[in-house]
Amino acid sequence: MEPKYKRILLKVSGEALAGDNKTGLNFDVINDICKSIKKCVDAGVQVGVVVGGGNFWRGRSSGAMDRTRADHIGMLATAMNALAIADSLEALGCDVRVQTAIIMQQVAEPYIRNKAVKHLKKGRVVVFGCGTGNPFFSTDTAASLRAVEIEADIFLKATLVDGVYDKDPHKYSDAKKYDTLTFSQVLSDELGVMDSTAATMCRDNGMKMLVFDLSRPDNIYDAVMGENVGTVVSE
Repeated sequence: MEPKYKRILLKVSGEALAGDNKTGLNFDVINDICKSIKKCVDAGVQVGVVVGGGNFWRGRSSGAMDRTRADHIGMLATAMNALAIADSLEALGCDVRVQTAIIMQQVAEPYIRNKAVKHLKKGRVVVFGCGTGNPFFSTDTAASLRAVEIEADIFLKATLVDGVYDKDPHKYSDAKKYDTLTFSQVLSDELGVMDSTAATMCRDNGMKMLVFDLSRPDNIYDAVMGENVGTVVSE
């Protein structure tokens, strides 16, 4: 069976890496996610990964701290997560490169778009850390940007719900799930799937997105193979 997508950008939230612990790193969970990524690589898919940092730090909820500095701490949190994912992938036999938007050359490559694409073409997984390298931009925006930059076929947004709903399904039993959706709807209806900057980035650059549930890690592989596992968002 041929994969539906040849090059993907996978966004994994920091919270997902914590599992039931809610904070820190749960290596059983990380290993399961990485096993599914490896199945994609073994199927010939080129995989880029953007990781959040919410399991360690959330800049926007840091209280009285200066927002710019709070966001810088959040970027460092994503770097820790990127290294953890890289370690787990390498243990499974994947060739991996970590690239960070903030230069930290002792631990990772600086993000260079052409170098990232070269790694992908050689079958290496590229894990992108530190968001965009700028404060006031979410890791969803970073994922949208990297997806467009590396010319991914699709942006896979792995979350803790099984798609996009008209309201929070954890709070409302009558929440309605969308099978398909446009980014214009996401913006006009203020659906909380991603921030407006990320949604606009995808809409304006023709990027297709699939939102799906990561509590079953094999959904990553199933999504790549074209299975119906969440909500497709495109213009």
